[in-house]
Amino acid sequence: MTEPSFAEDITGSPTAAPPLRAHSPEVSAAKARRWGAFYYAEQVLRVMKGYGWSIFLYSVGQPAAYLFAMGVGLATLVDTNTTVFGGVSYIAFIAPALLISAAVMTAATEFTFPVMDGFRWRRVYYAPHASPLTPEQIAGGQIIAVTFRFLLQSVIYFVIVAMFGASPSGWGWGSVVVATLAGLSFGLPLMAYAASIKEDKGQFAMVMRFIVMPLFLFSGTFFPLDTLPVVVRWIGWISPIWHGTELGRVMTYGYEESPVLTIVHVVFLLGLAWLGWVLTKRQFVKRMGQ
Repeated sequence: MTEPSFAEDITGSPTAAPPLRAHSPEVSAAKARRWGAFYYAEQVLRVMKGYGWSIFLYSVGQPAAYLFAMGVGLATLVDTNTTVFGGVSYIAFIAPALLISAAVMTAATEFTFPVMDGFRWRRVYYAPHASPLTPEQIAGGQIIAVTFRFLLQSVIYFVIVAMFGASPSGWGWGSVVVATLAGLSFGLPLMAYAASIKEDKGQFAMVMRFIVMPLFLFSGTFFPLDTLPVVVRWIGWISPIWHGTELGRVMTYGYEESPVLTIVHVVFLLGLAWLGWVLTKRQFVKRMGQ
């Protein structure tokens, strides 16, 4: 048992100090220091709730439109009798790529303008930083909230993919985890970059035009990477979309590839996400210490 603490009253006699209240500043500060990232994630999720229908419609409308246009429309023009697509239908071939690409596209949205908004425009990061929350916790809370969106969006996307019959494997649900990891592996380095920007000069538009779109088009999304010209094939090798897509195809229809290459995909995505987290923490600490 711990010894009770004592204080002196006005007569000089020792008296027991009052116990800490459940919501006293000391208790609240201790909880914030321990669970601050989750507190900030809750705040971000409440903001997302304000445009929740947009997120839901995006999560449902985009996969349905893409799968119908590419898997039903374009598939009629593609010769699926060849071995190029691994002996599966074209819609089964492109479904994992569209699932992964959707997560990366979401990352390009959630880890750019909202991050700059936190530092530059509405400066929403600085109010919680005035509390016991650390810069690392604020960054972590943002990431937790966006990761939850990745998971929710990918689950909805996968259900629609399964309804189209594009996930014949029993391990297809694993593509949801892969999509979330791919989104983080692309989004966290981008978050670190967004945290370093002090003036909006169209940087994010350039990122979408010259990074996101080439990655989407040249990452084996619509055709196997080895069928593309060599001059653009290297884009896929460094692309989280390609690494995630290859893993997704292994999950959804048992795409055959070397186990070593599968390990390379996982290590690449995890390594990129870890590097992005390290750079993001460093940048948040730097910006909030100014």
